[in-house]
Amino acid sequence: MKSSAPALVLASRSPRRRELLERLGLAHTVDAANIDEAVLPSESPREHVQRLARAKCAVVAARHSSDSVIIAADTTVDVDGEIFGTPRNVDEARSMLQRLSGRTHLVHTAVCTARGSADDLRCELDTAAVTMVPIDPDLLERYLATGESLDKAGAYAVQGEAAAFVASVNGHITTVIGLPVRLVERLLAPFGLSPARVTP
Repeated sequence: MKSSAPALVLASRSPRRRELLERLGLAHTVDAANIDEAVLPSESPREHVQRLARAKCAVVAARHSSDSVIIAADTTVDVDGEIFGTPRNVDEARSMLQRLSGRTHLVHTAVCTARGSADDLRCELDTAAVTMVPIDPDLLERYLATGESLDKAGAYAVQGEAAAFVASVNGHITTVIGLPVRLVERLLAPFGLSPARVTP
């Protein structure tokens, strides 16, 4: 008798990551990890994002049995090696967007999976390059007033109102949103979990 596929658990409260899994037709539950996301001394953006994704995955995996597959992700904006995480307030969001205006930056998203134990944890990283148009100061203030910037890495959501700021994306848009679907497909395949819908 063929065993059933394991349950999928998303180690994130991000509505954008939940939406991407739903668009793939991957049923899941949420068990978010609360970890210290402070940047370590001399830590590069790539190292930082992979460490946090691993930590999230390991914390949640420890709470589940082998009947569950944990998927965790972390995203950061990389401006010449400087990490732009989630802004603490509107002033910090404004400063970030002013620095991103009219230039290209990198967005790194790390995805990790584990089945009931951190011992079998696997991680992969994907990067996209985002070029922004020069942002008009009045438009910037209107965007900040929406509150959209306050829970996003780099202070913007490429799929939201900040789409008006984006000139081009070199890479997969879902990497910028926060859950690169190609990595998701590859990392979940060994567990018998496959998208029920076409990759967005």
